[in-house]
Amino acid sequence: MPTPPTLLKTEDLSLSYGRVPAVDRLNVTVREGEIYGFLGRNGAGKTSTIRMLMGLIRPDAGKIELLEFRGRRIGTKQKQRIGYVSQEQHFYPWMSCQGLGRFVSGFYPTWDSAEFSRLLQVLDLPPHRKAGHLSGGMRVKLALALALAHRPPILILDEPTSGLDPVSRREFLEIIRLQARRNNRTTFFSSHLIDEVERVADRVGMIDKGHLCYEGDIATLHAAVRRVRYLDGEVPADKQADLAEADLAEAQLAEQLATRPEQASDSRLRREFIYKVESHGFTVLRDDFEDPSAMILRGEPAAWDDAPFAPSATSKLSLEDIFIAIAGEATPQL
Repeated sequence: MPTPPTLLKTEDLSLSYGRVPAVDRLNVTVREGEIYGFLGRNGAGKTSTIRMLMGLIRPDAGKIELLEFRGRRIGTKQKQRIGYVSQEQHFYPWMSCQGLGRFVSGFYPTWDSAEFSRLLQVLDLPPHRKAGHLSGGMRVKLALALALAHRPPILILDEPTSGLDPVSRREFLEIIRLQARRNNRTTFFSSHLIDEVERVADRVGMIDKGHLCYEGDIATLHAAVRRVRYLDGEVPADKQADLAEADLAEAQLAEQLATRPEQASDSRLRREFIYKVESHGFTVLRDDFEDPSAMILRGEPAAWDDAPFAPSATSKLSLEDIFIAIAGEATPQL
C-alpha cells in the first residue's frame, strides 16, 4: 500500500522566548488522512509549535510546509483551509451558536451553512443559546463545529479536551476519529493525556523541552521500549580495567561514608549491565521506578529478537510508562 502524501511538515522549526528555548529544531511529518497525536508534558513546546503552524507566531528559524505553502509563516489562504480549535475558546458572549456561525462564515469561502446546522444538531448544541450561557464542554463542541463547517482538509487542535469530563472527552474523540475516517481529514492534535492519544492516533510525535523524542506509530514504540532486569553477563576485555578502577574508587568512597558493603557489588552489576546494553546497540532511558534492579531500555524492534537478555527478565510497558521514561524527570527524593 503506497504511503499517503505529506500534508504538513516542519524543518528545524525553532522558537525562543528571550533566552529560553521553547521549540528547538523540530522536524515532524504528518501524512494526508492520518490522526497525528502530538504528545508532551505541560510546557514541552506543544502550544508554541501549534501557534507557529497557525501563523500566530513567527519562528526564529526553520520552515513550515503546509497545504502547498513552504516558508516561515503561513498566510491567509492557508488559514482559510485549516480547522483550528485552540486551548481556550473566546466567543462574543452575546452571540448565539447560530449567530456565531453566520459571523464566522464570512472568513471562509468554503463555508457550508447546512453542514454547520447539522453539526450543531449532532453535537447537541442549542442553536439559539448565547455563547455566554454555554458550559465549558459545550464551548469546546461549538469550537469544533465552527472548525469543521468549512470542510477543511486539515484540523489543528491544541489540547482540545482539556477540562472536559470523561463522557464529553470520549464523545469529542469519537467525532474526531469519525471525521478523519469518513472524510479523509488530516488531524494534528496536541495532548498530555496518554489514553486519548492511544485511543485515536495513527502516529505520534513526542516532544520534551522543545525536542522531538520520538515520531512513529504506537505499535513500533511499544516494540522498541521495554523493562529489563539486571543480569550477570560478559564484560568486554577492554572494559575490565575501567570497571576495576571504578570499583576501587567506589570502595574508597564507601569506606569513607561507612555505607553498606553490598553497595559496591550492586553498582558493579549495574555497570556491567550498561556495558552489555551499549555493546548491543540499546539505550538506557532511565532506572525503573518500581524495580530498583531494572532499567527501561530502548532499541530497534528487531534488535530485541537477538537481545542478550533472558525472556523472563524482559517485560513490555504501557504507553504511559514509555512516555514517562522518554520525557519524564527523575523522581525527587522527598
